[in-house]
Amino acid sequence: KCYHQIEGLNQKNENSSVVQYIQVHLDDALSNIKLQLFALIASQPAFNQLRTVEQLGYIAGLSLRSDCGVWALEVVIQSTVKDPSHLDARIDEFFKMFESKIHELSDKDFKRNVKSLVDSKLEKFKNLWEESHFYWGEIEAGTLKFDRVESEVHLTVLQVALLRELKKEEFIEFFDQHIRVGAPQRKTVSVQVFGGEHLAEFKKAIAEADIPKTYRITDIFGFKRSRPLYRSLKGGPGRITMD
Repeated sequence: KCYHQIEGLNQKNENSSVVQYIQVHLDDALSNIKLQLFALIASQPAFNQLRTVEQLGYIAGLSLRSDCGVWALEVVIQSTVKDPSHLDARIDEFFKMFESKIHELSDKDFKRNVKSLVDSKLEKFKNLWEESHFYWGEIEAGTLKFDRVESEVHLTVLQVALLRELKKEEFIEFFDQHIRVGAPQRKTVSVQVFGGEHLAEFKKAIAEADIPKTYRITDIFGFKRSRPLYRSLKGGPGRITMD
């Protein structure tokens, strides 16, 4: 796990925030549906635990990200009541707590969530907002495949077929390998922004030794140059260019 801590530039800004980004895999149909299924199952419990139960901040949520074909989970919390180090620890605790939920998932609940994801994939745009959201998603991801729905009907059919064949044991194994805290292939970056209310916690955090199995990023550009990278895919299938 890597983390980068930033002091608020405006000390009058009380908001602190954390983004925990869990990079999972390069674009792959079977891995995509497993990650989409996890996000479907976990997003509402994450919101409920982090915002409603623990009241860590008004903004709190778990969502999917796809950046130039690299898929990830992202958990965001913005808070005035707790500092980012605490928020990051609570996100880890949520994943630890949710591990038992995944392992104890009944066959009935698993099939119900699979059906919900299948139904969402077969749905057409219900309104202009959904359609524009799709187009902006292509722009933000850098893929620019605006005819994806029409040209990838076969892919949707493939994903639905893969979902219907997906076994609960395969899904749990995917979670254990990539998402659970301590998973062998878990790759996490935590970006922590300390607002004016938490400057004391910021000074304490940067003075502390690194937590085991973590790496503090002090030079972002140097860190990026030091890491192996996925290839960058632009334009989608049939129109791929390499950056």
